Amino acid sequence: MGKYVLKRLVLAVITLFIIMSLTFILIKLLPFQKPIGLPPQQFAYYQDQVNLGFVARFTEPTEGYGDLLYNYKYSTIDYYYYQVPVMQQYGHWLKNIFTEWNWGTSTYIAPNVNAMVIIGERVITTIKINIIATLLSVPLGIVLGIWAALKKNTLTDHIISTLVMVFISVPSFILITFVMLMFCYKNQILPSQWPSSSATNQTKFLAFIIPVFCLSFGSICSYCRFTRAELCEVMSSDYLLLARTKGLTKRQAILRHALRNAMVPIVPSILAEFIGILGGSMILEELYGIPGIGNLYVRALGSQDYNVLFVDMAVFTIISLLAGVVLDLSYGFIDPRIRMGAKK
Repeated sequence: MGKYVLKRLVLAVITLFIIMSLTFILIKLLPFQKPIGLPPQQFAYYQDQVNLGFVARFTEPTEGYGDLLYNYKYSTIDYYYYQVPVMQQYGHWLKNIFTEWNWGTSTYIAPNVNAMVIIGERVITTIKINIIATLLSVPLGIVLGIWAALKKNTLTDHIISTLVMVFISVPSFILITFVMLMFCYKNQILPSQWPSSSATNQTKFLAFIIPVFCLSFGSICSYCRFTRAELCEVMSSDYLLLARTKGLTKRQAILRHALRNAMVPIVPSILAEFIGILGGSMILEELYGIPGIGNLYVRALGSQDYNVLFVDMAVFTIISLLAGVVLDLSYGFIDPRIRMGAKK
């Protein structure tokens, strides 16, 4: 098991390196995004790009580097800035990360501010909302699924299954639009936008209701449907029938055998659903004005702030890969029969 864990971690690191390398090269092949702001701010940005190795600076026009990016007159000297070849930028990028942990600065969202600082200020909000949504949706979805399975082919099961099929088809951004219309604009019960840092604690608490509800709604339906299907399959198996014939009551057979075996595929699906929630929060954060990395991703993509966009993509990639590793390992911890390297 230890060798398998080490192997999965190494493969995750290699995958991360390949994805980030390809993403960096593809982003750098896009047209160079010039910064906004006054000439001194632009000059500071290009100087930073020179220090990172992404831009070359000359005191006179130079051929062989493509089009001129920027010309700045400092005192009696003219500076001419040109973009260096992509593969040279890639080499400097690797050096900057491994030696200085420098991922570049923003050009639009927060000019000349380090991209890692911008991400660090927003990542906690996104993770907090997604974790709360997961903690809410897991028990509710599993309990509804167990209830539907125990009441199989009854009116209760038909009602739950029908509602799940209807609501699971509603996208989260449609749901949040309807909820905001009903509870924010018509009845004014909840805040219509994410509150500022100076808002009261009550307002901050109420602001979590809409995004958490909209993110967890689809997950509750998914867990319910999956749990019902797995539990119904286990309850009709031969070994559970044998347990009943040996004298176990229905309650004992379900708690000791059915639920335990049904949880083997259900528990790992929680991590997979968490990744889906994390991806779906992008649109919700944009609609509700949540200062998270999902909203930042949309803004960076629209404004072509490549450095912020790249770091944002790196965060999502790392979370997805780590969740994938934990997902693979969770099978062995839940069911010892499928542990890697277990003795026969």
